[in-house]
Amino acid sequence: MPTPSAPPSFTVGFDLDMTLIDSRPGIKAVYEAIVAETGVYVDTDLVTSRLGPPVESELANWFPADRVAALGDRYRALYPDLGIAPTTALPGAAAAIAAVRAAGGRALVVTAKSRPLAKLHIDHLGLAPDAVVGGLWADAKAEALTEYGASAYVGDHVGDVAGARAARVLSVAVATGPCPAEELRAAGADVVLPDLTAFPGWLAEHRAGAAGAG
Repeated sequence: MPTPSAPPSFTVGFDLDMTLIDSRPGIKAVYEAIVAETGVYVDTDLVTSRLGPPVESELANWFPADRVAALGDRYRALYPDLGIAPTTALPGAAAAIAAVRAAGGRALVVTAKSRPLAKLHIDHLGLAPDAVVGGLWADAKAEALTEYGASAYVGDHVGDVAGARAARVLSVAVATGPCPAEELRAAGADVVLPDLTAFPGWLAEHRAGAAGAG
């Protein structure tokens, strides 16, 4: 009989877009398809410069309110064919997840993107989190962080900082998205890293410090 594995000693949450993956090319392609279908101008470069909130929030900047829900559905329908292949993992993404698991922890992805689309990205890029929760933005991310017992949340947006603070967990920010380091600090991030390549070293120091304090 196989020996049961030990339960994770800690859980770290990660945002997806512009934290683990650079989804700008794929998202741009989907918006360009929507422009072609609707004939409505959308500045796709501006859209991809401010990723983070749910797609409906962005669509509302370009379309009447009564069209947003249907276009959100259309966006998600187009996404698998247009948005997955152009997207790449950001530097250090796989190593950050691996560092959590190597230390005996659990890696959790919590994203505003729908879970099915998030899973397509994760599977396509060979990332290996232990769990994926979609459809949560800003303070609402605290729901998943609390449910999974996370002790830290890593993200690139002030909305991610808000989620960590709402869950009362450590906010680890990476300056790889639309929010510069100073904005992340002002929002209340406990730690600001330039990108995920710095995460394994930070995690090792953090875990050592926590062990020493205990």
